[in-house]
Amino acid sequence: MKGKQNEFVLPSGITIGHADDDYTGVTCILAGEAVGGVSVRGGAPGTRETDMLRADKSQGFVNAIVLSGGSAYGLEAACGVSDFLREHGIGFPVGDKVVPLVAQAILFDLNTPGEYHYPDKAMGYAAAEAAKSEGIKFGSVGAGKGATVGKIMGLSLSSKGGIGGATYFFGDVFVTAIVAVNALGDVYERKSGKIIAGARTPSGEFLNTVECITNGFFAMQMQAQARTNTTIGCVMTNAMLDKAHANKLAEVAHDGLALSIRPVHTDADGDTLFALSKGDKTIDFNILSALAVEATAQAIENAVKL
Repeated sequence: MKGKQNEFVLPSGITIGHADDDYTGVTCILAGEAVGGVSVRGGAPGTRETDMLRADKSQGFVNAIVLSGGSAYGLEAACGVSDFLREHGIGFPVGDKVVPLVAQAILFDLNTPGEYHYPDKAMGYAAAEAAKSEGIKFGSVGAGKGATVGKIMGLSLSSKGGIGGATYFFGDVFVTAIVAVNALGDVYERKSGKIIAGARTPSGEFLNTVECITNGFFAMQMQAQARTNTTIGCVMTNAMLDKAHANKLAEVAHDGLALSIRPVHTDADGDTLFALSKGDKTIDFNILSALAVEATAQAIENAVKL
């Protein structure tokens, strides 16, 4: 399969579903059985079952990846995805039962005063039930529903975040990224070097978070905004990888975050990327890594443009 770089294509057998309300949401990536990996780079992560994906652990596959709002409360959403998988007989077989293997990362979107409905089992189940391979929506949906970026001066001077996707091809091999962007830093258009979403001045101009931090004037703002951010996502490929290379792909994909978000991987972010391999294609891993970086960076830019 050869495709254009502006297409969004999923490896065969992988589907994605969203569920959300007026405040927050869940994005579920159903993988059947896929080789998985993970890389946690931010200083304030919220995750579930990431150790299972490490290259030195015995489990060889994962059934689903969940991306969710709700901060630590949102971890409940994965239980709904597990229920959905169990009902469909998907998981690690144990006698007459199955144990669904579901990994998750959350972001902080508790930004609405007063009423707020935390992502729960029902929302996770709904996201799994809605999963499909085509026609997937992006922007302020699913895990990106309540996402914002550039919060160093507070929420009122931040920009809308969201969830975005992108696919990069090399012949019949591709890497697809889906990223929910809720960063402390600003989002840049990597080819022009311009800020396209981030912290603003009261007059509406972009502030440039990196300059504010490095000149020390807004140093205290870093403490005020601690742990209220996080960018999370997943890169998926139809190339056949072992567990070690799936973890390496997740690690390398963080270069895409560094290209499009500045600053990134701060102590106020819990930046986490998963990787899924589901396919039989072969390719030099260096090429695959380059595709993953570009797809991740483009997905981030797409997330804030919608």
